[in-house]
Amino acid sequence: MSANPILATMQSENVAHLHPFSMVFPNKDASYQAAKRALDIFASGLALLLLAPVFLIIGIAIKLTDPGPIFYFQTRVGKKGKTFRFPKFRSMVMNADKIREQLEKQNQHGSEGVTFKMKRDPRITAVGRILRRFSLDELPQLWCVLTGELSLVGPRPALPSEVARYTPRDRSRLAVKPGLTCIWQVSGRSELPFEKQVELDREYIRKQSLALDLKLLLKTVPAVVSGRGAY
Repeated sequence: MSANPILATMQSENVAHLHPFSMVFPNKDASYQAAKRALDIFASGLALLLLAPVFLIIGIAIKLTDPGPIFYFQTRVGKKGKTFRFPKFRSMVMNADKIREQLEKQNQHGSEGVTFKMKRDPRITAVGRILRRFSLDELPQLWCVLTGELSLVGPRPALPSEVARYTPRDRSRLAVKPGLTCIWQVSGRSELPFEKQVELDREYIRKQSLALDLKLLLKTVPAVVSGRGAY
């Protein structure tokens, strides 16, 4: 049996003899993969160096306005079901996970939705709203790009509880390494229903190239500045 509980669950739920990740996409050549990894290492390393003062300011702001740690860690699911620690600047109150159970019916994606989003989430702190508005809470994930758990571009990594509800089609998102940004991140973000997010992720996996990655990275800047769909 697989040591990975996420992978083991998906294999045991294999529907109609489909591969757990629905690997129906063309394999990308080694040169693209090498160039993509080189870009990840260079860009994330440079960004971490240049943004060090911003990290310090954000950390101080969090500590001065709300008790608790500066960083918040979650378990997320990466390529082929591999889990990893996913860091964020903490933008919510300390007992946010417990309060979520009381808010499920207000889920922006429907009470039975795979993902949970809420426009006026009462768990978010004052500083957290600013961080989320401009995606500053996501900056620590640059470290995951540097170490190889994430890429700059790829489907956003899901929670294990979300992946447990995936259909075989949804699992195709796990065919590639997850990323900091993706097509739906620059096309409406959380305002898009989960089914549309999956459709756009599958489109990226089919068409992925270094040119497309660079295009999406450039589009991410105005998307972050506008704050559309960020909550």
